[in-house]
Amino acid sequence: MFLQKLTGKKRLFAAVAPAFVALLVIVAGVQTAGAQKVAGTATPSGTPIVVGSTLSLTGANAATGLVHKVAGDVYINWINSHGGLLGRPVQWKVLDDESDPAKTAALYEQLISQDKVDLIMGPYSTPNIVAAQAVAQRYGYVLPNHTAVLTYALNYDCQFPTWSTGPKPNLSVPQMIFDMLKTEKNPPKRIAFVTNTAGSTNFISYGPPNSDEGGAVAAAKKAGFDVVADIQYPPTVSDWGSIAAQVRDAKPDFVWNEGIAVDPTNLLNAMKQLNYTPPQFFTLFPASGPLLSLGPTATNVLSLSLFEPNGALLKHLGKDASAIVANFGKAAKAAKISYPVFDSQATASWTAWEVLAAGVQGAKSTDNSKVCGYLKANPVKTTFIGTLKFNAATNNFPPAHMSLKQIQNSRWKIVWPTSRRTAKLVAPGGTTK
Repeated sequence: MFLQKLTGKKRLFAAVAPAFVALLVIVAGVQTAGAQKVAGTATPSGTPIVVGSTLSLTGANAATGLVHKVAGDVYINWINSHGGLLGRPVQWKVLDDESDPAKTAALYEQLISQDKVDLIMGPYSTPNIVAAQAVAQRYGYVLPNHTAVLTYALNYDCQFPTWSTGPKPNLSVPQMIFDMLKTEKNPPKRIAFVTNTAGSTNFISYGPPNSDEGGAVAAAKKAGFDVVADIQYPPTVSDWGSIAAQVRDAKPDFVWNEGIAVDPTNLLNAMKQLNYTPPQFFTLFPASGPLLSLGPTATNVLSLSLFEPNGALLKHLGKDASAIVANFGKAAKAAKISYPVFDSQATASWTAWEVLAAGVQGAKSTDNSKVCGYLKANPVKTTFIGTLKFNAATNNFPPAHMSLKQIQNSRWKIVWPTSRRTAKLVAPGGTTK
């Protein structure tokens, strides 16, 4: 978000791009040097502050849920090695919601009413966050959350999201992608949409219910693209072959998968079985590791990004950021995560923990009403994405601060916007300028 404010004057940027990018990373380092600091280096003591949460450690979303588990564990170790919160050690009680919103709600009820945790952290995936929100609101608990997208449904004034797509992701995501596509030598004309009908992905494609606002599908038509396929599938889909065949037969220039976790991996595998390779492929919220494991099948796949630890940016964020990234990498390898890199999911998770810590430290209390009041009234400086301001008028969703990444040489690279890219976009017509 803080970088976006520096990218307004296109003519000047075109003339001095290298120097401007260098300036961006330097400014990023200066600003995040003031990111939320933990209490100190003294060993925490006294009664632990217990934070409860659930995560999808099994079920359909387990591949990504494990990333958030490792990120949370690393954060707890980090903050306790820096004095804890309010001088007290922090403990994390995490339960497996099995990727099921109904179980998520029941487990948060248990954490608050039976286990009497002091604070809570949100679960992984938007449907589960919505389920947790109802419980948090009933008990007046603050709910920091790292992957919420369903902005119209997350209207509790003490929920604080750190995901990157902004208050209207159904509009901001397609606009960003269309802006990128315009830079290609031969921009696509025919788009095939393949949408998981779960809450967040369905919202990006079609917009909020009972509204004519629309989403990516309507935006594509309005922008002059020919939508040659509009395929929907349930979260429990098993027949990827028929979906792949429909896409192939539609002959799109650009396949847009509004998918989550291993959806794009399954879809690309099914396409491979048909000896079909889409000219260009975008997916929304994938598990990064499984996609990379496809090798050449996933080459040049595009997706959203909050942060990728490559290029000069990480270096200029400072020693703390580099240490956090390294610590996560070690823990992720130990947990056998297929892509042990501190990317978007880990960044969102870490940032949510920073928001919770900022609220407790700012309020000088674990009283949830005081923590909520502090976060509503004060911006939070974070290590990786700058300053977050929570505005009740947008259901506390900060402005969009996302990028687009692409798989190149078996690694994810930021390719858009140009002010933050670490590699040039590879399009069917060749590399962009």
